[in-house]
Amino acid sequence: MNREDFPMLKKDIVYLDNGATTFKPYEVIESMVDYYENYSGNAHRGDYDISLLVDQEYEKARNIIKDFINAREREEIVFTSGATESLNMIVNGFFKNFLEPGDEVIISKSEHASNVLPWFRLANTNGIVIKYVDLDNNNYVTLDNIKRAVSDKTKVIALAEITNVIGDVRPIKEITSFAHQNNIFVVVDGAQSIGHKKTDVIDSDIDFLAFSGHKMCGPTGIGVLYGKKELLEELRPTNLGGGMNESFDNENEVYLKELPFRLEAGTPNIAGAIGLGKAALYLNKIGLDKISNYEQELRRYLIDGLESLDYIDIINEEGDSGIVAFNVDGIFSQDVAVYLNKYNVCVRAGNHCAKILKDKIGVNNTVRVSLYFYNTKDDIDRLVKLLSNKEKIVEEMI
Repeated sequence: MNREDFPMLKKDIVYLDNGATTFKPYEVIESMVDYYENYSGNAHRGDYDISLLVDQEYEKARNIIKDFINAREREEIVFTSGATESLNMIVNGFFKNFLEPGDEVIISKSEHASNVLPWFRLANTNGIVIKYVDLDNNNYVTLDNIKRAVSDKTKVIALAEITNVIGDVRPIKEITSFAHQNNIFVVVDGAQSIGHKKTDVIDSDIDFLAFSGHKMCGPTGIGVLYGKKELLEELRPTNLGGGMNESFDNENEVYLKELPFRLEAGTPNIAGAIGLGKAALYLNKIGLDKISNYEQELRRYLIDGLESLDYIDIINEEGDSGIVAFNVDGIFSQDVAVYLNKYNVCVRAGNHCAKILKDKIGVNNTVRVSLYFYNTKDDIDRLVKLLSNKEKIVEEMI
């Protein structure tokens, strides 16, 4: 689907690592080149025509993202360097000043490091309690298990909408409804979901959302922190500097700008924001529902192919996303990835930044295939054919 839009797909490769990053279409690349070539000024810094054009395009991108996730107000969209920075800002700028010793934060053991380590630090500095929701037999997070995990000390539920190894799609709307009935905040890591399914923050009623541009056909180095406006008003800036203050005369007289600018210190990633806006428009043009349905079709085809090989152990046979993790019996996952690379097939191998998941699935490392709308059944056929000769894999790894 739409393969002609991507210059990287002119190469003789099968790219199956979209959970790590996605390719960029021409129109995203061209929008960034246009900025660098034709109006390469700074944002919110000048009173001349080029700088004013930068302001216009940068804020246009903010409005596009607001509409893309159906936020109520543009002030609720804060540009960051990616989901990792966004999650750290949420934890260190808001919850560090809100949570008290003994307060519980519920996460799962299948979370990405970016939604684990900031909470770990807060446990050490603020005395909060990290609590893990039980995963079911498919390693999914369910509403029932969330209900069982919650206590009168629970203050936050922080989960990825789609995890980067198991690939389960969490019932975020239902979890949020239950959480808010119990005065619990909901933080969502949208890195793996934002480019694959429609995100509607009003419908889901989540409190905070973090995502990266490069996992939704946008540039690297740009991401978004969404928060309900009344919560962002209470989020203390974790970076201080130019562009986020109105004035300062001494340590007692520091005045900050209004949202969102007070949370965007320093020169922003202007080209990245412009490219991210173009990526959102591009995905809307294709249709997120169409993308999701096609990924499911590809996933079923991939599972059928892998199941035909009796030495393949599929970690997440069931699933609603384009992420499939597996191992080849008796062969280290990274050896499989290196073997596939010899034939220009790109997959991910390792623990995928979900290091505590091993406690549940019983293996440290897996091979991960993560699909996107520009993948094809021919890509999957090429992968399965290469995996169909186990002896060849072993021979080439010796």
